Amino acid sequence: MPQQQKTTQLVLLRHGQSIWNRDKIFTGWSDAALSPKGKQEAEHAAQLLKQAGFTFDKCFSSTLQRSTDTLQTIISMMALDKVPIQEHWCLNERHYGALEGMRRWPAIKKFGIWPVLSTQLQFDAAPPYLDSDDPRSPGNQARYAVIDKTNLPLGESMKQTHARLLPYWQKTIRPEIQQGKCVLIVSHKNLLRTLMMELDNLSPKQVMKLSMKTGRPLVYELDYALKPIRHYYLDVS
Repeated sequence: MPQQQKTTQLVLLRHGQSIWNRDKIFTGWSDAALSPKGKQEAEHAAQLLKQAGFTFDKCFSSTLQRSTDTLQTIISMMALDKVPIQEHWCLNERHYGALEGMRRWPAIKKFGIWPVLSTQLQFDAAPPYLDSDDPRSPGNQARYAVIDKTNLPLGESMKQTHARLLPYWQKTIRPEIQQGKCVLIVSHKNLLRTLMMELDNLSPKQVMKLSMKTGRPLVYELDYALKPIRHYYLDVS
């Protein structure tokens, strides 16, 4: 009889809708709170995970409140208070540079149509960068004071976001999954798309076509080598 392959599960969850998602504002590393709808989405995600019988050995989150608040809702509703949680800036959303805090049309009027649209269409296109003395720069924010400023972005392409995520994935998250632990990652649309690129060996063009709605748990079933067997969204009815 052939030996059965060991499998484990990884759940990816984009945070609930934020007030800037709702208002169609470029958000990135700006610390927008959950909207009322976003709080409901976080609660519904917790219900879906609980109904599907999930429990987690470790949870990861970005440091941004729309992500941490979503995770805390899940932890509370699923009674997982003893599960270790690790927050890290490497799981923060893609940094939208000088576009952060702007709606699309005002941004296009200021920077031009292609510098704005290319950031959403091309994997290696970066937004207009922030000046290093801009208050929106992570290097000027107390929460990132312990991090070398040269490692903090002033704006990122998807390619740069992937490069920022990769070492943290390989050195910190992946080893936990390799031990057979069931892991939950609560993060952001673009960051999670680059992680899906890594898991599914996607091309840059494929990555840019991925969509990920707020508050929908995406389950990956992985084999012993962390290759996806399948992935699926939990029912949202």
